[in-house]
Formats: sequence, C-alpha cells, structure tokens
Amino acid sequence: MTAHYRPEPFAAAVTGIGLVTAAGVGTTAAWRGVSGATEAPSVLHRPELHDLPCDFMYTITGLDTKALLGVAAQRLMDRFSQLAVIAAREAVADAGLDPAVWDSGRVAVVIGSAHGGLPFYDEQHTALTERGARRVSPKLAPLTVVNGAASSVATDLGAHGPSQAVSTACSSGTVAIGTAHQMLRTGACDIVVAGGAESVCSRLLIASACRLKAVSTRRDDPEAACRPFDTHRDGFVVGEGAGLLVLERPEHAAARGATVRAHIAGYGASSDAYSAVAPDPDGRGIERALRTALADAGLTGADIGHVNAHGTSTVANDLIEATMLRRVLGEHPLVTSTKAMTGHTLGAAGGIETALTVLALQHQLVPPTVNLDAPDPEIPVEVVSKEARAGAFDAAVKTSLGFGGHNAALVLTRA
Repeated sequence: MTAHYRPEPFAAAVTGIGLVTAAGVGTTAAWRGVSGATEAPSVLHRPELHDLPCDFMYTITGLDTKALLGVAAQRLMDRFSQLAVIAAREAVADAGLDPAVWDSGRVAVVIGSAHGGLPFYDEQHTALTERGARRVSPKLAPLTVVNGAASSVATDLGAHGPSQAVSTACSSGTVAIGTAHQMLRTGACDIVVAGGAESVCSRLLIASACRLKAVSTRRDDPEAACRPFDTHRDGFVVGEGAGLLVLERPEHAAARGATVRAHIAGYGASSDAYSAVAPDPDGRGIERALRTALADAGLTGADIGHVNAHGTSTVANDLIEATMLRRVLGEHPLVTSTKAMTGHTLGAAGGIETALTVLALQHQLVPPTVNLDAPDPEIPVEVVSKEARAGAFDAAVKTSLGFGGHNAALVLTRA
C-alpha cells in the first residue's frame, strides 16, 4: 500500500464566534436556545409556499438588517450575505480584533453557501416573465453569486487577504472551515473568518425538495417536523442562518494575548462518487473523511467524546451516518443533531454546527436533539435527547454530508 503524506500536526485557534440562527440571534442567544431549548425556534408557515406540501421553514425573526447594515449597503447584498456580515462582525468583535489596525493583507475570508441568492433569482425570473426584460435588476449577478457572502464580508471588514467561496452543497460551511485550517497551516495568512451562510426561501427550491421527498410535510405540526434519529422522521426542514468563526495561527493568537475558545485540530474531506442526491449506503465516503480528520489531528476514535452529527432527519442519511459513527468511534461519544433547533441551513449548516461544537467543548455540555420522541432502534449510537447532558470530553467531531457526495469532517479540541 502506498504511504500517505502526513503533514506536521497543526491546530488552528478559534478566537471568535458569530451566530445568526432561528434558535437565537447572536452567540449567547443561539447557544441558550440550542442547549437549553428555552424558547421554541421560529418555524413559520410562509405565505409564498402556501400551495406546497411543505409550506414552512425555520425563519430568523426580529433582525433589523437595515438598522444594522444601513439601507445603501443592504441593497447591495442578498439576505444570505447580510446574515454573513452580521455574523462576521460579531465573530471579529468576540475575538477582540480591530479591523482598523490589523494587518489586512494577512486576513482571509472563506465562506460556504450551497445556493447563494436563489430567492432573488426567483424574484427576477417573475419580473422577466411578467413584466419584461427592462424590469430585471442589473444587480442580479452581484446579489446572487455564491461568492457574494465572502465578498461582502471581506469588503465590510477591509480584509485584503484571499477571499474565497466554497460550494459543496450541505457540507459547504464545514469545507470552508477546513480550507481555512489549511490556509493557516501553510502560512498564507494569520487570520481567517470562515464558516457558512444561507437563506433560501425559494418556491422553486422547496417545490423541488418536495418532489424529491427530502423535506418533511408535517404541515399540522411544523415545530416537531424536524426529528433527527426519530423513528417517525420524514425529512428535513429548511432553515436560514450564518455561522462564522475567527481562526488564527496559534502563535498569532498567543502574541496578541487572545482568548482561545477551542482548536480546529484536524480536517478531512472526500467524495462518495456514488450519486447526485443519495449518500453512499455503506457510508464509506464520510468514513474516509472522518478517518482522515482523526489522523490529521493525531487522535483515534477513542479520544472523541462528542459528535455534532449532520443528522438531517431524513430516513437514509441518519441511519447511514450513525452506523458509520459507531464503526469509527465506537459507542461512547455523545451524539446530537442541532438541526431540530436551527433547521437544515444547507451550506451554512457546517459553520453554525461547528460553532456550536466549540461551545459544547467550552461548556462541557452536549445540546439535546429535540423532537426525538421515539428513538429509532436501528440507530447504533447514543443520541442525547430532550435535555442537554453534561460530559467530560477533550475532543469532538463535526461531520457533514452534501448532495453530490461531498463529505467533510472536523476534529475539535479543548483550548
């Protein structure tokens, strides 16, 4: 067997978090919502989806983007970019960084998104078909391109280092953080703002997801529709949000006396090369990504105490992922899926859920998988349900799977 290249161990310091989710806006509120389930998330019936089998989604409420961003700036960003900028500002402030004085050429931005400004495409297609070409906005391209969030964040922060967009479907946010980890390892930059952003209340997308039977159609009880690992799960529920981390080279963080929340110690990615929509039924793709991340971190499955799983609430995905986790990590890690509190935020999911994993390490607390009323007996891992559970763990894993077979895994360690 050919020997695999193993780079020197490297752990990026996580010094800042920014979260905008349906479970709470801001890191404190989002963690309180996810870990304590103090308030029900905003799972709302959307009038624009009224005639579809799934007419609801997790929606961020009470967020005045005009006041936060200014009318002029807001008009140049689609909602996914707006959420990214708001999350980035929080993450940078949390890290104790001042963009006015940092070495901007050494600051990079990597943000994942699966669909970019898809709702604006819907709106502009209606304008074209109903009112003619002269009614189409000249801002269609800059508002809808997947790199819009990365561009907007870099501009808002004045970050002049590499600015990149990642689009690997639902693993985009995780791949973005893994890419940032690699950039810091090579010395390409000192600071990276990385994660994911998404907002896709799109009739076209939801209608297609209904036809694919990927989303829940529990219209009579939308708050209980997303139920990862439950016997009665029938699909995911789309959500919107952004989750961004500030990652730094450890020596850079130490030199400025930064508070380190946790470390990104390992990253792995792979392709199923199997199907455009279905995961490899044997889970070998995501297993390869996880084993690569563990090797990158210099850890084994026995070292992992917690997993924030992809856990979409789809029948096949949950079972395939859980079976793989048991095979690689054993039965001891405490597993959760926080999507029942945030919705499936698609390209933003990895960013949001990695941030929540950092917080779980800090607080030594595993958030519950809410709506898990009847655990599927075929799920072979210990899933935390109903209430958060205290633990003692020094390392955790975040796994992500995406349409097209794009898999990614991160290993995180306590600071």
